[in-house]
Amino acid sequence: MTIHEHSRQATAYWTIGPGKGELRSEELPEPQANEALVRTLYSGISRGTELLVHNCHVPDSVADTMRAPHQDGDFPSPVKYGYLSVGVVEQGPQDWLNQTVFCLHPHQDRYVVPLSELTRIPDGVPPRRAVLTGMVETALNALWEAGPRLGDRIAVVGGGLLGGTLATLLRKFPLERLELVDVDPAKEQTAKALGIAFARPEEAEKDCDIVFHCSATSEGLHRSLQLAGDEAKVIELSWYGDTPVNVPLGEDFHARRLSVIASQVGVVAKARRHRRSTKERLETAVRLLEDPAFELFLSQDTSFADLPRTMEKLSKDGGGSACHVVSYRAPKTEE
Repeated sequence: MTIHEHSRQATAYWTIGPGKGELRSEELPEPQANEALVRTLYSGISRGTELLVHNCHVPDSVADTMRAPHQDGDFPSPVKYGYLSVGVVEQGPQDWLNQTVFCLHPHQDRYVVPLSELTRIPDGVPPRRAVLTGMVETALNALWEAGPRLGDRIAVVGGGLLGGTLATLLRKFPLERLELVDVDPAKEQTAKALGIAFARPEEAEKDCDIVFHCSATSEGLHRSLQLAGDEAKVIELSWYGDTPVNVPLGEDFHARRLSVIASQVGVVAKARRHRRSTKERLETAVRLLEDPAFELFLSQDTSFADLPRTMEKLSKDGGGSACHVVSYRAPKTEE
């Protein structure tokens, strides 16, 4: 079986300059025996990393490290980037046909990838919600890094998409205290929906066993160090791109023997690295999305055809705690 002629062409989103993007056509290869052709249903925009890429703020020193799977082009631009894609297998081995899958792939309406890079989505996870798989994977990796224990006191500083996702997972742990901390009072609604406490930074509880920092601001990191108890850990999940960061290594840091630990999803956390593969971590993450609470972190759909305008708009106003959902459904035509 071969790809029909009309399916050989794919359309992908490219960043072509600071704050600018466009849709480009490309020809698809014929899938080999170990590959599949995927038709995209939804993709998600991670406002943090993707907007840094869209605004051409990836430092040269980490350009190779920050390459996404199936990325084309090089930073700063032109570059095809993205990593939250959900679709249906249209061509491949019989046991993969019509399967709904997640793939770490840029925004593109069809693509051919190795079967090993596809994660099957369980029946209990709606395809639209599955775009959050990459975010849940990042949060899961941070939890493996931190190792929360029974009765811990934990703060999540920064209630955006990643912080909210992390809090959603943590709310099921047997903790003494869990607090979502943010300067935006609107994030209190997120905390209420999750059934956890909320605090402005100046009102947050101190003496935490673990503080997860997700605000991507120097002020948030500073406050995280203040909230950590003696000899406690601050798990840093923010990625700042080329933005300078001030880390206060006086006052709380040395006197109270604090630790700042980087958590980055590129490799499995050290505590699980010898017993979990990246694929197994993804499979765990997608199963966690059976929890309907994750619907809190999905925006209304926007069309793939409008993605250049959507990205331009988000680059000017990247606020909000939702994953921006891109729909690939064909527009309805008038009868």
